[in-house]
Amino acid sequence: MSTGSISGTSARATHRAGTPIPHERRSRGYRTITLSLFAAGLTTFISMYSAQALLPAYADGFHVSPAVSALSVSVTTGLLALAIVPASVLSERYGRTRVMVLSALVACAVGLLLPLSPNIGLLLAGRAIQGVALAGIPAVAMAYLAEEVHPKDLGAAMGRYVAGTTIGGLVGRLVPSAVVDVGSWRWAMEASAVLALVFAVVMIRTLPASQFFRPQRANPGTVLANVVTHLRDPSLRTLFALGFILMGGFVSVYNFLGFRLSAAPFGLPESVVGLVFLLYLAGTYTSAAAGALSDRIGRRRVLLGAVGATAVGLALTVPDSLPVVLLGMALFTGGFFGAHSVAGGWVGRLATEHRAEASALYLLAYYLGSSVAGAAAGVAYAAAGWVGTAGFVGALLVIAIVLSVVMFRSNGD
Repeated sequence: MSTGSISGTSARATHRAGTPIPHERRSRGYRTITLSLFAAGLTTFISMYSAQALLPAYADGFHVSPAVSALSVSVTTGLLALAIVPASVLSERYGRTRVMVLSALVACAVGLLLPLSPNIGLLLAGRAIQGVALAGIPAVAMAYLAEEVHPKDLGAAMGRYVAGTTIGGLVGRLVPSAVVDVGSWRWAMEASAVLALVFAVVMIRTLPASQFFRPQRANPGTVLANVVTHLRDPSLRTLFALGFILMGGFVSVYNFLGFRLSAAPFGLPESVVGLVFLLYLAGTYTSAAAGALSDRIGRRRVLLGAVGATAVGLALTVPDSLPVVLLGMALFTGGFFGAHSVAGGWVGRLATEHRAEASALYLLAYYLGSSVAGAAAGVAYAAAGWVGTAGFVGALLVIAIVLSVVMFRSNGD
């Protein structure tokens, strides 16, 4: 990490007496934090979801079904989900920034080796290891922001972090889909891994040191007690459930979108299908806009509106009309990232103590939803094609709307 950047940022974020204060919007410290976590979101999501653009290539290259191919995404997110809480515990003991840096370096190292996989089994094993390694970034980033950024600007800061994940998801899909059209899936994976490493270096060199973190000795009993405390909060439980459902539905749709667009009646080549991921830009805008808007008009209204938009977008993907499908995917993507931005920031506001565990629980549910629902959607796709997948995700979104109404009626904002 850049020592000069850290010390300069810390000095500007203190009173004259030397007491640190949270970073406020438009301050240099705020810009530095959001830049570094924007890069963190890029490296995480490039590493995590570059495989999603290569699912048809895996199916062809390894002679496996689409459902088996989709496991290359599910095992990563599933193992990441299981490692979230342990990673957050490590951050309580050894520091937020240290865990994020180590996580990025190990994940990138694994990513550079993955293209050497000789069969689907070793590829899936490597992707599982990468998921464990990646856990340290999302497990810590939300808690780090909640500690270092002023509460009144937390929504906007969280929105910028989520915007980084949307760009990472976009780049992580565009790059391999472009490379695989002129080379093999191995070169496509390698290109993505190198790009993830570049953004990891940016994160490491710009990440400011924590001002408000205090190391704590965490034992299993303490961690369990903190987890139980958060699970007893009905509003937090609702947000955790929303994370599971929304991410599960989102990954399910994008896992099988490539198969739908490359088959009849569309028959698009892989390079053109990859361009569909440009719709992630809708999420880049809505994640930042929703976070800032929630600071002004309240999280309840923005969350409910975003989930509703996601459901409408999904419905528009069912007709066999390419313009309508693209419009639906834009609305679906924008609604999802807006809802995630609001829900993630809301967890940090509600959990005034033991934030690392609260953030970890939200992300545990979030990525577990990606793994479990993403795998289940493969069964739905095998049984009834895109209509089956859309019906499965639609059922999830009905539950999400109900949960959003519950949060709308809650007192906490």
